[in-house]
Amino acid sequence: MRILLVEDDVLLGDGIRAGLELDAYAVDWVRNGEQALHALDSHSYEACILDLGLPGKDGIAVLKEARSAGDRTPVLVLTARDTREDKIGGLDAGADDYLTKPFDLGELQARLRALIRRTSGTARPVLEHRGVVLDPRPSA
Repeated sequence: MRILLVEDDVLLGDGIRAGLELDAYAVDWVRNGEQALHALDSHSYEACILDLGLPGKDGIAVLKEARSAGDRTPVLVLTARDTREDKIGGLDAGADDYLTKPFDLGELQARLRALIRRTSGTARPVLEHRGVVLDPRPSA
């Protein structure tokens, strides 16, 4: 599954990308709002992880512009902005989920899996067909 990561902090972005790749995601990582809009316009993603504090065009502007252009990519906002008003504003701008920094990588991965399941119409993470079972959850 292909994920768009929009994060300007190099250390944090590198850690998130590495963690998601261990969870079998292909990750395209961009570092500003303009690059995010270009990526969303150019590629198809299962989900987008979007920081709000980006250089140039901030994450809320990216989200509003993408949604008004008809982009339906599921978006998980990942930000240090943690007030109730920030969360409401992010969700009302079109985010599908909102997680504040600092965060646990396992929670981020679980929220991402849930977001992808919901938007793909699959409530259960385990898929079964003719005796073949696919379980995307990492083994313990």
